[in-house]
Parts: sequence; C-alpha cells; structure tokens
Amino acid sequence: MTPGEAPIAELRVTHEREFDVVLSPVSHPELGTIRIGDSLFAVGRGESPFTGYPHELISVLSRRHARVFIEHGAAYVADLDSKNGTSINGTSVRQTPHRLRDGDELCFGGTLCYRVGIEPSAHAQACTSQSVILTLVPERGDLGLQPIEVRSFPFLVSKTDDLFARYKTHYPHQVNYISRRHAHIFLKAGVPCIEDLGSTNGTFLAGKRLEDSAISLHDGDVLAFGGDHFVYKVQLHNASDLEATVTVISVSDPTKCELLDTDKTTFVGAAHSFLEIFCIDQVAQREDEVNEAVSHVAHAPERDAQLPHSQHKWRVFASELMRVFSGGDRTAIRHGAVWGVAGVALLLVVAVTLYMRGASQREVKALLADGNYSHAVTVANRDLERHPADSPMEALASEALMKASVPEWLSALRRGDFDRAAAAIASAKTLAEPNPDAKPLVDELAWVGDLERFVVGRGGTQAPIRMNADEDRITGLLARWNADPQAHQHALDRISSYVPEFAEPYAQAMSHLRALQSDNSVYLPAIARLNAAIATELPRGNFDTLRAMFSDYAEKYPRLAGLDRLRADLQQYAALADEARTRKLAPLVALMKSARFTTPPFQQQYRQLAATQLPSDAVIRQHDLVAAAWQRGDGQQALAGLQSMPPSPWSDVLAQERAHKQAVLDQFGALQKARGMKDYDEQLLTFYGTLDPVDDAWFVQAIGADVSSIRDKALARAQDWLTHSQALWRQYRENGAIGGAQRLESGISAQFRSQARLLSEAQSVAQQGMRIYTQLRADHSGDWDSLLSAINAEVELQRRSLQELRMVLDPELLRAKLALIGGTGSEAGNSP
Repeated sequence: MTPGEAPIAELRVTHEREFDVVLSPVSHPELGTIRIGDSLFAVGRGESPFTGYPHELISVLSRRHARVFIEHGAAYVADLDSKNGTSINGTSVRQTPHRLRDGDELCFGGTLCYRVGIEPSAHAQACTSQSVILTLVPERGDLGLQPIEVRSFPFLVSKTDDLFARYKTHYPHQVNYISRRHAHIFLKAGVPCIEDLGSTNGTFLAGKRLEDSAISLHDGDVLAFGGDHFVYKVQLHNASDLEATVTVISVSDPTKCELLDTDKTTFVGAAHSFLEIFCIDQVAQREDEVNEAVSHVAHAPERDAQLPHSQHKWRVFASELMRVFSGGDRTAIRHGAVWGVAGVALLLVVAVTLYMRGASQREVKALLADGNYSHAVTVANRDLERHPADSPMEALASEALMKASVPEWLSALRRGDFDRAAAAIASAKTLAEPNPDAKPLVDELAWVGDLERFVVGRGGTQAPIRMNADEDRITGLLARWNADPQAHQHALDRISSYVPEFAEPYAQAMSHLRALQSDNSVYLPAIARLNAAIATELPRGNFDTLRAMFSDYAEKYPRLAGLDRLRADLQQYAALADEARTRKLAPLVALMKSARFTTPPFQQQYRQLAATQLPSDAVIRQHDLVAAAWQRGDGQQALAGLQSMPPSPWSDVLAQERAHKQAVLDQFGALQKARGMKDYDEQLLTFYGTLDPVDDAWFVQAIGADVSSIRDKALARAQDWLTHSQALWRQYRENGAIGGAQRLESGISAQFRSQARLLSEAQSVAQQGMRIYTQLRADHSGDWDSLLSAINAEVELQRRSLQELRMVLDPELLRAKLALIGGTGSEAGNSP
C-alpha cells in the first residue's frame, strides 16, 4: 500500500459512521488504553491522563506537546513544536499535521509509544457542533467593535481574519497585538473551551492569562485577546431554544434582551479547520506585534529534536528478495538441495514468473527512486493502458504524476504566472487520462490554482469585495469545495504526502478558504440584501432611501467596493425617472442617449423602465428626424413627421408637441404679415415669449434682430408679465389652494375650474416673462425666480396628487382636470 492511502475498511469507518481513535500503549502496556471520542485531544505533561503517569515517563513530554483531532472523517496528529518531537511509524511529524491510520505506531517524545486503532464509536454521540451558539459581545461600546456570533466550531481567533482586520485602519497597533494563530474555541463534550495557541500577547479569561491547557467557557465570562482592547463578554445559547432571529444580551444591561441587529453582528457560520489551526508556520516577530502593557508569562522555547532515521534500503531489498525466492520460509533455501535439479528448476520458474509479473511496478519504483518522475509516468500509463484497474499501479502512477507536475506548477504559482500554472495543470490532466486515481488529484491542484489566482488577482484575502464582480467567483470556488470537503481534504493530504513542498500552498489554500467562507457569510449576504433593496425601491421612486442605504453600507462594510458606481447609476436613473414622470420628451430623449449604467442591478432596472415608461427606439428615431427638420426651419416636414408617428404610450405627448409647433408656425406666419403695422411690436414680443430658446432656436434667430431693436420694450413687457403672474398667484393663494376634496370631486366644480385657471395662467405668464429675460440674457430680480419656482412647485404638487388618484377618478375626468391644471403641457391629456 502506498503512503497516504487508507484501507477500504478504514475508509468505510471514517467516512460512513462515527468512530473513536484508540491509543494502545506499546512501550508500557501497564498505562492502559486511551480512547478518544471528542474531536480534539490534548497531549502534554499537564493533560489527562498523562498527569497520572510516572514522572520518568511524562518527562519526555512538553507542556503543549501535541494534539490529536478528528476532522472530515479522518484523524490527525499535530506536533506543537515540542522539545522531543512526535513521530508516526518512525517518521517525525513536523510543521504539518499528519493523518493517522489504523495500525500506525504513534510516539510522543521518542519513548511514549502507542498503536493507533480506528474503531466504531463506543457510545452514540449527538452532533453538538450546531447545538451551542456562542456570542462574543464587546465590553466597550465606544470602540465601534461588533459582536461576533459563532455557530460552528472550531473557531480560530486571527488578526488576518476580517473579524479583526477590519479595525486595522482605526486601531492598527491593537490589531497587531493579536497573533495570526492567536487562540481557538472548540467543543469538548458539547462544552465550549478556549485554548491559547502560544500567542505573543496572550489570551485572558477574567483577567488571568491562559497557560498551556484549554479552559471551558461559561456564560458571562470576560474574554480578552492580546490586551485590553479586544475584550468580550461570553454569552452561550442553545440553538434549539433560539428562533431564526437570534436574541442577544445588551452590553449596557446584561439582564435585558434585545433583538440582534443582523447588520451590526458578524455571524460565523462556517467552522475553521483544525488542519489550519495546528499547522505551525514560523514567522519572525515584529516589534509592533508586542504589547508592552501585557505582563508576559515566560515560556521556555521547545524545539523539535530530530533523531537520525535510516531506511536500510539494502536490508529491505534483501528481505524482499528472500521472501520472493523462499515463499517466506527461510529454511527452504537450506533444504533446497534435497529437491534436486527438478526442484531448483521449478523454484526458478516460479521466481521468474513472480518477477516478470511485478516488473512494471519495480521499474516504476526504481524510476521514482532515481527521481526520473516523467519517465515513471510514461511507464505507469503504458502499463495501465494494457492492464486497467490495477490499483497498485494506479497509486504509483499518481505518485509519479504529482512528483513530475507539482514542482513546475508550484514554481509558476509562486511567480504569479497563473497562465503557466494552468498550462501545467492541462498537461497533467492529459497525463492522468489513463489513471482514474490521479484525476481527483489534478482537479485539486486546479482548484488550488484557481483559488490562488482569484485571491492574488483581487489583492489578497483582505482586499475589497468588488460588488457585482466577486460574488460569482467566491460562490463558485466555495461550491467546488463544499461539494465534497472530505474528498478535497483526502486529495490534499495525498498530494502533500507525495510532494512535501506542497505543504505551503496547502496551508495557504486553507487560509484562503477560511477567508472566503467568512466573506461568504458576511459580505455576500449584505450585497444580496442591497441588490434586493435596489430592485424594490427603484420602481417605487424611493431614491432618498437608497442614498441613505448606500451611506450606511459604506460605514458598516468598509471592504465593500462599488458603492460609488451605484451612486452614479442612481443619479442617472433618478434623472430619467423624473423626466419620464414630467413627460418632457426632448430632455428625456437626451438623457436616454447619454445614460450609461455600469452595475447589473441598475442595468436590469433600466431595461424594465425602458420597456414600461420610456419611449421606444422607433419613436426616438422618428423624433430625432422631426427635431432636425425643426432646427433647420423646415416646419412642414417636422409636422409631417409628427403626424406619421406610430401609436404608442407617448402619442398624447407627441400630439401636444405637434400642436405647439403648429401654433409657432401660424404665429410666425402672422407675424410676417403684420410687419410694419402698428401692433407688430406687440405681436413680436408675445411670439418671442412663447419660444423655447433650445427647441425653437431657428425661430428665435429669425426674429432676433427685430427683438434686439426693441430690447427695452421687451424687458418692460417681461416685467409686466411677471407682475401680472404675481397678482394671479396671490389671488390663487388667497382663495385657498386646491385641496383633496376638490381633487376627489366626481365632476369639475366652478371653484376647481377657477383655481386651476388662476394657477395655470400664473405659471404660463411667469414663464413667458422669464423666457424673455433668459433669451435676452438680461439681469433680473431674484424675486422673479422665487415666484416661478413657487408656482411650478404648486403645479407639480397638484399634478402628482391627481395622478395618485388614477385608481379612483374616471380616466376622462382625470385627463380633464390635468388639462385645467396645465403645467407640463404635454401631460395635460395624458391617459392615467
């Protein structure tokens, strides 16, 4: 059986049902068997049952010597940088946790040795990982710390995790006082326990620094990490007692309960991995990581003492050779002579047959021993093509392929040359075609490469989450892992056993995975809520609600990128919606042509707006031709174009525009006939006041010279119009503005008609006066601007209030009332 492989019986036990790890003493049988049923078991001279051993036996153990843990249906041992080391089958366990298998010999300190057994659980164990909910509530409310709710265990406290890294901008030193692997919280017999992982500045429970053993947590405990900044009160709940909305205890009054604000609490829904927690990586300590205010507890450094280990290759080879030729019975050689020539010949035939049968495997093993991995892959694949389903050869082919492919792939990955790394994976996939056993390993490398490409491409695990860009990548990477975490873990373990240098990307991938799981539980739900709010509030026109929500998100989720693009899209959308509501076609079409939405939620909402409320492309194209004809003074062609417009929801607006253009043409013709008459100046000013300086630019220019000659008279006329508008507005207000009762009338009363006429005429006359001031670029009193603004606001209010009654009033009655109000002329005849 090749390294890293597990027997079928063992795999069934570990993957299909709960199991215990049983340690049977080898060197000292009198010590008794150790049965491990919890997910984590501590080995150290201060831990049970080792505290009851004779002193001469436990003296080889360090205080924090090793940990045995069960994860993803497999058992592992991790050495905690102990003085005398930990070994499996004579091989030292170093920085990376090592898989335990049935029959392994596990030694602590070189002399305290046990035989590993994987046995069905002696007692049925309830799943406790989800039965306890632990909430860490900040002790101080003035620091801006958020509560942390942990639903899955183990939970790793790390300054690289977003739970604490988010505060680095405001509290860089305090965040640095937390180590990368500071402490972890796990369940022991269903009870949450905390263990410090040898952090620089320590973990404190009730003000006392934790030492080498884990300590159970109780409701109300005060827990601190690295000093007096990150201090939390522990709250424990049973998941079965809580509804979907979690209740937490208020920090200011622990006796009262309040509903948990889900936007102010970080939920940790995915457990960390013991593989990451106990994967030791030595990192040089920097000065800014040391909290001088903390009273350190001295711990003597314990280093791994490596003992020389010889493989005795020659003895192994001789032993195997003896077994081949003797069938396992050494006396057969001594008594071989009695068999005579026939017996020797028969023995030789058997030996040659056995030798030839295993020739391919021996050749592959020899090539592996010589480091000729590419040739070993070729030989193994050639044999598998002739003899498929040869499990031993498949395992050898997988080992050869990993040793041949991983170094090149790893080199490209370290350089950030992801295309080269992908090419190496593609080549490995081709080589793995004859070998079903190797395909999951190659797929695992591809997943690790894709994960690294994504993390590096976005600037690291703590880089901003690019809204509407990163979600699919994060979801896809996690979906591939979550499809079968045990298979992923098994594949990673095998690759690491074949290629030791894979341990670094392995650990890094697990760290990236934890970060993405954190983002998936915090940021992705927040983005989904924001997109849902956009989809709900935009059609309702609640633009201020969205603006406030964007500001709130910018404060709550500092790593969320893309809010500026949402704000820009919201500004465009609001302008379009406002123009569509006022039914002003020309400015609306101009906005539609310049609109560029860059975010998916606004792109989707704009498509819906265009389909339901905006003019169609056919209407816009025809209107462009009409506008071009009108701008060059070809009024008849413009009218003909408007007349031939296809029916649409904007037909009433186009009819109003056609009527306006017809009136302009008629007045212009009448003005030409009146030239030289005594009332010409009066007609000229009246006509000039009705023109729009942009839409009617050709006509403004045509009479511009005549208007300039009577500029003073024109300004006096504008003053008269504005004075008259002011009088009409005053009378409207004195009579009382149009109220809800009048708008709800089943007919049009005399009072409604009178007030509507005053309001409509006041607006029309004021607009004419202001238009002359604008066209002549003449200075005017700010009071006239205020007057027109007030009148326009009242007109808009009345029109909007009437439109809100479209489900109550008869459509024809509503159109008639809107026509009397005036305002947006094109909307007066609008069908509700």
